[in-house]
Amino acid sequence: MKFKIVRGVSLLFALLLMMLFERCTVNQQMAKRIDHFLRESPVLSDHHIGFALSASDGKEMIYQRDADKYFIPASNMKLFTFYAGLKLIPDSIPSLRYIERGDSLIFWGTGDPSLLEWNLKGDRALKFLKTSHKQLFFAPGRYNGNTYGLGWAWDDYNDYFQAEISELPLQDNLLLFSKEKGKISVVPGYFNDCLRRDSQVRSKDFLVTRKVEDNEFSYPVGLIPEGFRQLVPYKTSTQVTLNLLRDTLGLPVQLIDLRMPPDAKTIYNMKSEDVFRAMLLPSDNFIAEQLLLVYANQFQQQLNSTEAIHYILDKYLKMLPDRPRWVDGSGLSRMNLITPRDMVLLLQLIDREMNNREKLFSMLPAGGQRGTLKNAYPQTDHPFVFGKTGTFSNNYNQSGYIQTKKGRTLVFSFMNNNFMDPIRDVRAEMAVLMTYIHDNF
Repeated sequence: MKFKIVRGVSLLFALLLMMLFERCTVNQQMAKRIDHFLRESPVLSDHHIGFALSASDGKEMIYQRDADKYFIPASNMKLFTFYAGLKLIPDSIPSLRYIERGDSLIFWGTGDPSLLEWNLKGDRALKFLKTSHKQLFFAPGRYNGNTYGLGWAWDDYNDYFQAEISELPLQDNLLLFSKEKGKISVVPGYFNDCLRRDSQVRSKDFLVTRKVEDNEFSYPVGLIPEGFRQLVPYKTSTQVTLNLLRDTLGLPVQLIDLRMPPDAKTIYNMKSEDVFRAMLLPSDNFIAEQLLLVYANQFQQQLNSTEAIHYILDKYLKMLPDRPRWVDGSGLSRMNLITPRDMVLLLQLIDREMNNREKLFSMLPAGGQRGTLKNAYPQTDHPFVFGKTGTFSNNYNQSGYIQTKKGRTLVFSFMNNNFMDPIRDVRAEMAVLMTYIHDNF
């Protein structure tokens, strides 16, 4: 009897060794093929590349090429912002802090990006104010930072993807201009008097343009194109926020200079999952930046992006092999620097924290199906790459998860910096390699 048990254990051990050897052999072969592809590719061999491919459990790094070198991640930074949100606000977004004193309701902003956000349309916090039946007082001053993140390009001020940062944003801090009954209309209507036609403007494209430092908007003389729609950031200020609150609520709102007490109550606006998805799928810079302020609200009085980043790195990400340079929530800044192996570990942490791959993958762009990866792979109903892109001129990155035909889920970070070829060529070559890994691993 003892002999049979020992023999059975020996057999099992031998089988496990064989499986382990087979997997090692497969991994080594795959690593060689990936390395050959990267070195021989005419598109990928003339610029800085960092690539890391790992098992999802983190026990085995299958392939690394300059994975310990720093790269500009662009919107891959949103994965850091996402992970921080899973740790700090896993359920719902705190939208307003408030206290009640007699017949007065005094409230403070948290930076919540979902307040009347163009797609999410979160209105729970504003409904709370509107139905309070108390005199409303807005107490500004929790955020005293800049309207732009470190290293942002000033000349993108008129583009929708660079809305200003503020403590109580409304409708993404953007205005919607569109053609209505042959004329330009603007939402919110509060800004109607700020718009004028300018005969001096000559442009190939019909565009509404804001003055750099003022909420003065102009558009060129000529026919307004059918279906015209344009989102333009407005210049934020305490007074503009106050006026928009009054206009939106249809109620008088006054200013008050009062520091928020520690026992201020919280009104929640939307489920965190919905806001994270709205950030990740279209790669929304505004939501990502504002979330850093929301995170700061969870542990301190001031809404400070830099302090939120330091807190997250020190409390939740000390195990990263390379200390990242993380300066904003969206990746708009070229000052951000991340290594591919850091990104791979971060994705493994996200996977563990979510503990639900179906839900996780539903929140991420999917190759050939949705989000910023829709056009990066052939159109399909069965995507195998789920992740985040990061795009600048001369830079294109992907980091995420790849499911293989043999049933494995792998984690990867593929960074391309400082290339001169069109982004579409680099993206297409990356898709060739990722498809090969999917088909053969």
